[in-house]
Amino acid sequence: MTADGHLCVGFDLDMTLIDTVPGFRQVLLALGGELGVELPVEELTANLGPPLDLILGPHLAEDAIQPAVDRFRALYPDHAIESVVAMAGAHDAIAAVRRHGGRVVVVTGKFTPNARLHVDHVGFDVDHLEGQVWGVGKADVLRREGASIYVGDHFHDVEGALAAGALSVSVLTGGCTRQELYDAGTHVVLDDLGQFPAWLDDYLDGSGGRTPQL
Repeated sequence: MTADGHLCVGFDLDMTLIDTVPGFRQVLLALGGELGVELPVEELTANLGPPLDLILGPHLAEDAIQPAVDRFRALYPDHAIESVVAMAGAHDAIAAVRRHGGRVVVVTGKFTPNARLHVDHVGFDVDHLEGQVWGVGKADVLRREGASIYVGDHFHDVEGALAAGALSVSVLTGGCTRQELYDAGTHVVLDDLGQFPAWLDDYLDGSGGRTPQL
């Protein structure tokens, strides 16, 4: 909760609120073509979440990584915005927070200007967007914004939520399995955001809202 007792829910962006696989794939193909490198596109899009330098690092010379990251970000708006849509249930999940009088913050590792393009394109109603933070680095933003719940799809999202003292809610729309998310310490695993409104209602009504660990 925020300092004044109001609800604030944080959401990850990639593979939580939006399906970035199509756009990410197109940018990787364009980048590889420019660099003359055959990047393992399907492998790289199978587990989105970590920062670009970590994703590209194993496939490029060390001194080529940062220039490739910069070029990826420059290519991104032309290749990865129009093709990327909201995850099923994403708009309803945000609306559920609003029904309870809550604030919505998006905290993502994505380059902030590109994250903003996505949020605007799909029409998400958010109060604050913070990009270029990952893993436990998300905790500072979540604490500052007063988020008591953080919703993500990756075990690194779980790390950020726990470091912030927030309830970790995970969805199975990214590359992590249910067991991986529970092993990371998440409190709740949902199949997708379509289940979030009912879960939030139950949680805030005091009836639990947690799913049993398997």
